[in-house]
Amino acid sequence: MAIILLSIFVVMSGYGVLLPVLPYYTERLALKSGVVADEDINYHIGILTSIYPFFQLLFAVVWGKLSDRFGRKGLIIMGLSGFVIMQVMTGLSTSLAMLYVARILGGIFSSSVIPVSNAYLSDLTSSKQRRKILAWSGVAVSAGVIAGPMIGGYLAQTNLHFNNRLGHLLLDKFSVPFLAVALLGIVALVVVVLWLKKPKKQYTNNPQGKPIMMGMLANPVFLKLLLLSLVIQLAVTLFETVFSVYAKDILVFDTAQVGLGFMLCGLIMAVLQPIFASFNENILPMRLQLIIGFLLAAASMGIFTLMTTDFYVFTMIIIFATGGAMVTPNLIASISFIDENNTGTYLSTQTSTNSIGQVLGPLLGMWIYSFGSSWPFLIIGIILLIVTLFTMPGLKFNK
Repeated sequence: MAIILLSIFVVMSGYGVLLPVLPYYTERLALKSGVVADEDINYHIGILTSIYPFFQLLFAVVWGKLSDRFGRKGLIIMGLSGFVIMQVMTGLSTSLAMLYVARILGGIFSSSVIPVSNAYLSDLTSSKQRRKILAWSGVAVSAGVIAGPMIGGYLAQTNLHFNNRLGHLLLDKFSVPFLAVALLGIVALVVVVLWLKKPKKQYTNNPQGKPIMMGMLANPVFLKLLLLSLVIQLAVTLFETVFSVYAKDILVFDTAQVGLGFMLCGLIMAVLQPIFASFNENILPMRLQLIIGFLLAAASMGIFTLMTTDFYVFTMIIIFATGGAMVTPNLIASISFIDENNTGTYLSTQTSTNSIGQVLGPLLGMWIYSFGSSWPFLIIGIILLIVTLFTMPGLKFNK
């Protein structure tokens, strides 16, 4: 279980490391190329953020089905390998084109790690234990979101110079964070190859893809859970992308301050997810947690731009993260209960749905941002509120 959580943590660190660095890195590469107009740089930031989850969307279900048929370990190894390649290519990018290629390859191969890892954890646990264990998966995700921006924000402060007999090697300050995370990925890959054991669950080589998919699409509870997953992921990625630019343009934050904002978000989610998951259904039911979580996220986004002081901004981030801590583990756990024999397929479908939100969030956020810096936060707050009011009534869970 610790090895699985390590793998999730490393992959999410790689996701987080990009967040505070991308606006500055993209601007440097765009200006270096001389073919991108200044007013188009923000659009490239949105596309580069969304292209990674777009390819996750295309491939996550494929990896989930393969893991249900052939086992989890091989898919996790493949995903970590793709992750390392993506980080090295990103760190060594000398043009926007190379950065795009790195993001595409990473989206294709590393998309297997999160859903297959969650399916592995489901294999190890009974239904009574599962929500708590999957909450620890959420902790690993959040810890990665903490570590990633810290690595990105602080390692992107200084160029590294190495003098040797062959000459002088310069590692640009924007390259260093990605190469550091690539080293973490290599460590995780070695640990998985050498020590991860296959769970005792037997995988059925069942080619009945169509009946499974039809059953999923005919399940109204599953469809509602997918909608909730889509919207919360849309909100998170829109916020992450727009906040980086908003902090740079309006708040005049440096990379360290942007990294601190993401660190607070991840820290709150890491601390609170296992706490909320440990509540008995009679004290704080899953459905009530989802309602409160969505309302907190909606409120914090709706009033996010009312003030620009550091304390106010970070307080709103904490409230938003608290809502996310209530929502995320409950969505994953409730989906894992639906079909014990096809957990990988169901969870990878959720991952693909999340990827739709991750694709749309940056593009929609940067497009709305062009009309006004406050509009993205206000609009996503309204969307969160509307979905809560229309989806939650009648929502029931299998256990």
